[in-house]
Amino acid sequence: MCFSASCEVVPYQNIDLISGSLERLAARKLHGRRSRVALRGFILLSRWDKVSAMTEQDDLRYPIGRFTPPASSLSGIRAAYIQTLRQLPANLRAAVAGLNDDQLNTPYREDGWTVRQVVHHIADSHINAYVRTKLALTEDWPTIKPYDEAAWAKLPDSRLPIDGSLALIEALHGCWVALLEAMTDDDFRKGYNHPERGRVNLATALAMYAWHSRHHTAHITSLRARMGW
Repeated sequence: MCFSASCEVVPYQNIDLISGSLERLAARKLHGRRSRVALRGFILLSRWDKVSAMTEQDDLRYPIGRFTPPASSLSGIRAAYIQTLRQLPANLRAAVAGLNDDQLNTPYREDGWTVRQVVHHIADSHINAYVRTKLALTEDWPTIKPYDEAAWAKLPDSRLPIDGSLALIEALHGCWVALLEAMTDDDFRKGYNHPERGRVNLATALAMYAWHSRHHTAHITSLRARMGW
């Protein structure tokens, strides 16, 4: 799962400090109230440009918004999440249909993963999620092992054609959905210990990977819309 992907931005308080220093420096060379007012307006506009750029970058990183844990674990809500996992293989195939190698090698945002890497990452992430689900069902709150998503995305197999990962995702999700549909309310209360995130029950994990499915599919479809592909 790509929660570890980072986007380095300048904190708002640092923007204020930087802008304040620039204002004081420039004011020494400018005279008169009108010049200082104009300078302050320019700096405020610069601050807004920085904030706007950060918002745009966040929009590209999170086209459907950040993950929010579900407030409820009712069976009807879980059924909707399971349906998302059922539909992912077809939705992902539709999202990449007709893309050539140059397009597959295009990052979905500046300094982001390529479309090809995104597809391979979904396979990597959901393999881990499936295994964690089975561990949680068969052990008492096992401690799972995280993996370095960014490092995995740079391995040689992330440069392979995407057909293998698409087929893998289709087979994996068939098994995963069948398992999820057979689980009871008590099963969804089981979970695992994540060394960085703490205890994660399977109801939350299901919601998280339903979001993850839509999140990465939207990376691809949003890129195609922007590029006119």
